[in-house]
Amino acid sequence: MVDAIAAEGLVKRYGKVTALGGVDLAVRAGSVMALLGPNGAGKTTAVRVFTTLLVPDEGWARVAGLDVIHDARALRSRIGASGQYAAVDEYLTGFENLEMVGRLYHLGAKRSKARARELLEQFDLVEAGDRPVKGYSGGMRRRLDLAGALVAEPEVLFLDEPTTGLDPRARLGLWDVIDGLVAKGTTLLLTTQYMEEAERLADQIAVIDRGSVIARGTADELKDRVGGERIELTVREGADLEVVRNELTPLAAGPITIEDNVRRVTVPVSGGSDALVEALGRLSDRGVKVFDVGLRRPTLDDVFLTLTGHEAEEEQVS
Repeated sequence: MVDAIAAEGLVKRYGKVTALGGVDLAVRAGSVMALLGPNGAGKTTAVRVFTTLLVPDEGWARVAGLDVIHDARALRSRIGASGQYAAVDEYLTGFENLEMVGRLYHLGAKRSKARARELLEQFDLVEAGDRPVKGYSGGMRRRLDLAGALVAEPEVLFLDEPTTGLDPRARLGLWDVIDGLVAKGTTLLLTTQYMEEAERLADQIAVIDRGSVIARGTADELKDRVGGERIELTVREGADLEVVRNELTPLAAGPITIEDNVRRVTVPVSGGSDALVEALGRLSDRGVKVFDVGLRRPTLDDVFLTLTGHEAEEEQVS
């Protein structure tokens, strides 16, 4: 399948600080790629290169088959972008904001007005469409900003931390909107520092840290790379804790952890659901009453911590 976004060896420096240290990336047409990393990892810098706002110091990048440097003018009419903060004019109405974007894209007066009304309906902003944006909530502003990125119906869309600052309900609503765009064939590059957002939306995830891509794959592939499956169970009787340890030691892929105060046992395993079935069988044979049990996989937080050696932290370059 054709790559809608491709890059090789992207380098961007600000004085002595290297924001991008040789980034390679490929995003299939019609798919979603998430750039996952902390503030300062280089995610926003990469998006600015792809959207022609920055010229890389080294390497090359193509979007929709066009070179981001040599074909920058032609490329801008084929992409849409939404930054970390809603880029809307709060003194104009929602309709006027979208109509203005349409005119900037040279859609013409009639098409610009029609497209504005279409997007207000799509983003559930019809009732607020004729009100000044300064009265909009944060979630409404984010939806309007995303609508503005779609006025020209771009084939490739860049969203830079689109849900930053939104409450959980507004975030879920924006995820639904993004799902709808992708279902219609839009290619999406999404930057985020929210692990659940990357897992929920992305077909592929690239983990970026200190300006370099350090891992890529699906969420499941990244979790498998890290490993760390574990059985977590709670027993009804504290006296059974040592029985559990003895019975499950042959299944353990590492040290067993026992928390006496909550009667919880954690057993690292490598056999997945088969290990869980065997563990429950062993405990049943010994008459151990299990109050709660589950097979836990590593989270993307675990993946990031394992791959980078540190938790998400704020740095100076974004």
